[in-house]
Amino acid sequence: MKKFLKTTSLLLMCALLLAGCGNLQDSSLSSGGGDSSKGTVQTTSSSDSSNYDVLLSGGKYKISPISGLTAADNSNQFNSRSFESGLMNLSKKQFSTNSYVFQEGQVLSASTVTDWLGRKSAKNSTGLNPESNGSTDATKRAPMYFQQMLEEDYLQKQDGKYKLAGMSIGIAMNKIDYYQKKQYGATYKTTITEDEQKAQGERVAKEVVQRLRKDNRVGNIPIVVGLYTVAPEDTLVGGTYFQYSVSKSGDLGNWADLGYKNQMLPTVNGDTAISSSDSDAFSNFKDHVQSYFPNISGVTAQTHYDGTTLKSMDVTINTQFDGLAQVTSFAQFVQQSASKYLPSGANLDINIQTVDNQQAVVTRTNGKFYSHVYDAD
Repeated sequence: MKKFLKTTSLLLMCALLLAGCGNLQDSSLSSGGGDSSKGTVQTTSSSDSSNYDVLLSGGKYKISPISGLTAADNSNQFNSRSFESGLMNLSKKQFSTNSYVFQEGQVLSASTVTDWLGRKSAKNSTGLNPESNGSTDATKRAPMYFQQMLEEDYLQKQDGKYKLAGMSIGIAMNKIDYYQKKQYGATYKTTITEDEQKAQGERVAKEVVQRLRKDNRVGNIPIVVGLYTVAPEDTLVGGTYFQYSVSKSGDLGNWADLGYKNQMLPTVNGDTAISSSDSDAFSNFKDHVQSYFPNISGVTAQTHYDGTTLKSMDVTINTQFDGLAQVTSFAQFVQQSASKYLPSGANLDINIQTVDNQQAVVTRTNGKFYSHVYDAD
């Protein structure tokens, strides 16, 4: 078992949570229903009601001890961000941003989750992946279904102290399990069907909730559980959550299906666009942007859908110029082009970069544009 700390993803998560923060407020902290964990803490005060205030400890952001733990390597860097941001979006269905404060999970330990992500065996009775059957044949072996786990804590102020009042758990399930028949040998893969993924995910989720309920810090607080499908290594987008359930106090409730989809634009490998109008809009934006400067080497986008509704678009523009005046002018042009050509209802993150450096960012959130040019005094 290895720990891969996704530095870029964590910085993105911190930026997402801390953006627009105002004053910091002091308070005492208590975990769970008791007062066993005390100390001076602070909370950020977000200027955007759609985001959570964040609990800080000693003025610092606390990272979850299980952050980055995976059952096996997966080189798709987009999985980590969508795994985190997707769980937070599911959390908002249960935990109001006006009533709860966010903190990365502090209940589950790295050693506990390492064991849970492992195979069940005589040495690891708590493993939630199936016991090996000894086969190395792709269609006969017992695959590793359970790939990664994420915990988010949601706290409320009670008697002057912040107490754990809700929790969200992300369960990442493999679509393809990559494995080696011998150490440092060739990589093979076992494909997992949607039905297998769903059944195994529900099994893992049920067991995780039962184990969490035995922890005094958790007790009977609501727990949101989301099942996430891990995108394969050879795709250019991250995975998505495909269903979720809420445990009000005991076992999980009914599962609700989710229609989330991700797609790369321009489409690749003969894929059909989820929305032809969105694809055409991006194509017009791309052509317009590339006509501005001769040194634009590529424009791509990750699109994120709820059913057929475009929710957000992450655009990457690769350039080959470094002059500050050029970058500043180009960022302004990109913002104008995005406003004119890209679908109006979707949030946008447009990153302008060279191979080596981030040059500028243009965003649109809730209809409002913001831009920043890096290293501009």
